[in-house]
Amino acid sequence: MAHHHEHNHSGHHHGPVEITDLNKAFVIGIALNLSYVLIQIVIGFKINSLSLLSDAGHNFLDVAGLALAMLAFKLSKSKATGKYTYGYRKASILISLLNAVVLLISIGAIAYEALLRFKYTQELPGKTIAIIAAIGIVINGISAFMFFKDKETDINLKSAFLHLASDAIVSLGMVVGGIIIYFTKIYWIDPLLSIIICLVIIASTWNLLKNSLRLSMDGVPENINIDKLKEIALKINGVIDIHHLHVWAIGTTRNALTAHIVIDEQADMRKAQQIKEQLKHLFAHENIQHVTLETESKSSDCNGVDCY
Repeated sequence: MAHHHEHNHSGHHHGPVEITDLNKAFVIGIALNLSYVLIQIVIGFKINSLSLLSDAGHNFLDVAGLALAMLAFKLSKSKATGKYTYGYRKASILISLLNAVVLLISIGAIAYEALLRFKYTQELPGKTIAIIAAIGIVINGISAFMFFKDKETDINLKSAFLHLASDAIVSLGMVVGGIIIYFTKIYWIDPLLSIIICLVIIASTWNLLKNSLRLSMDGVPENINIDKLKEIALKINGVIDIHHLHVWAIGTTRNALTAHIVIDEQADMRKAQQIKEQLKHLFAHENIQHVTLETESKSSDCNGVDCY
């Protein structure tokens, strides 16, 4: 007996994110960071600062990432169609994976150029670097703050927050580096800052890459424990066993579960339905919004097929 159910349990997990507010956050974030990228490129070429130019490249990728995250967020709200029965929600996972891969690839170019600059250091105006970087702290800080509230509701929103917050930290490091260059004339600080930027990108992107890759392969979403789901099911009166249990992400904000529930042979159809409704309610507390359950008696357990 198969049954389909979607459950939005308001008040426990995260309620629906206000699309209008987030659209505004994305647009403002993109506009601010794109303006800052242009400033960094102009000044970076003028004073020949690798740290400014490499950070400009990183920030430009973040602008592209914000645009993709905005697209992903809209796709995650898409409706089902005849050909795509879950809508285009899965695209949000693929976009988060693309974001992570692009950011990691950018590290290679930045690190290579930085290593060359260690060999051929050039005189740089530390004061200018510090001033431009200080502007970056303000812009990235404001942008990151706009995503802070909703960062745990969606992997793409979390990606946007982490990248912007890490950019603010990088900018802070560049302010310190600019001040050191200004007072000490130690110019290899500039390529050193580029290496630090690379390390920050890796740190802020690695988990995004790992989680996106897992979700794209229909792995169990982060913070969902299969063993805990089994324990929840087996505590219900009338449930003897649970198998064929599968959990995967439909998109970056919705998860699905299918399972076979072995119930007491004495249970009638009404009791079986009550058990399923109780399970769906409990699974909603575990951030699973789409549940499909099939009930069977002990005598038909697995129907001769290996349970997995």
